[in-house]
Amino acid sequence: MATFKDFRNDVAPNWCPGCGDFAVLAAMQRALANLGYEPEQVAVLSGIGCSGRISGYIHAYGFHGVHGRVLPLAQGLKMANRDLVVIAAGGDGDGYAIGLNHTIHAIRRNIDITYLVMDNQIYGLTKGQTSPRSAVGFQTKSTPKGSIEAPIAPLQMALAAGATFVAQGFSSDINQLVNIIEEGIRHPGFAMINIFSPCVTFNKINTYDWFKQNVVPTDTIEGYDRHDRNKAMQTLMETDGMLTGIIYQDQETPSYQDRIPGFRKEPLVKQPLKLEREAFVELLEEFA
Repeated sequence: MATFKDFRNDVAPNWCPGCGDFAVLAAMQRALANLGYEPEQVAVLSGIGCSGRISGYIHAYGFHGVHGRVLPLAQGLKMANRDLVVIAAGGDGDGYAIGLNHTIHAIRRNIDITYLVMDNQIYGLTKGQTSPRSAVGFQTKSTPKGSIEAPIAPLQMALAAGATFVAQGFSSDINQLVNIIEEGIRHPGFAMINIFSPCVTFNKINTYDWFKQNVVPTDTIEGYDRHDRNKAMQTLMETDGMLTGIIYQDQETPSYQDRIPGFRKEPLVKQPLKLEREAFVELLEEFA
C-alpha cells in the first residue's frame, strides 16, 4: 500500500517560503495515501498561476493546462478513464475569473472529479494584482486606490449552481484539510473545495493570522447539518463566506457518468479497439 512518501517526486516546489500551497500539496498526498490509492491510479491536472505548479510536484499522472481551462481537461480525462481518481487544481484567478464558466458548468454536470481551488485573494504569479476574490478597497498594483468591485462568493455560487459537495479548508489546519480532501475524493460527483491558501509575498492583508481570527469551522456550530442546502447557504451568508469544513453534501444525486445511457463501466483504455464485422455491417446499414 502506498504511503505519503510514495506521492512525492524529486521536483522541489519553488513556491515562496510560507506559501499556503505547500500545505495543500501535503494534504492531498496524505489524503490519497490514507484512501489506499497508488500513484498510477491518480491524475492531477492544474491551470496557470502559482497553484498551477502543483501537478508537477506530486508523483502521479499530471497535466499542466492553460489558464482557466483545467476543468474541461479534467472532465475529458474522467470521461475517458473513469477508473482514475481525477483531481483538478487551480487558484482563485484561474477558477473564478477566466475559468468561471467552466466552473459553473462542471458543478451542474456533477462529473465525478475533485476540484481544489487555492484561494489567496490575489494574483501572485504575476506579482500582485487584484483577483475576483479581493475585497472592496483592496489595494494592489492594478487597483492602487482600492478595488471598487465586490468579491465573488464562490461557495454560495456553487450551491446556487446545484453543487452536490461544497467544502472549504484553510492551509494552516492540515488535519481538517486532509479530511475534507478525503471526503471530496470519496464523493460520487463533483466535489468543490475552496482552500484559503495565504500569499505571504503579495497579500499582506489576508494573512495566516487574519484567517485564524476569521474562519468559522462547522464543528463549532451547534447542530450544523451538512445535508441541509438551505442551512448551508444561510450559514455561509451569516459568516461572510468564512465557514470551513464540509459545508454541504448531497449523496443522492447521480453523477454525470451514471446518467449517460449506455456509458460503459469499463474505461476506454480497457475496451477492445477491434470492431467485429457484424457491428461494422450494422453501422453501414444505418447510412445505406
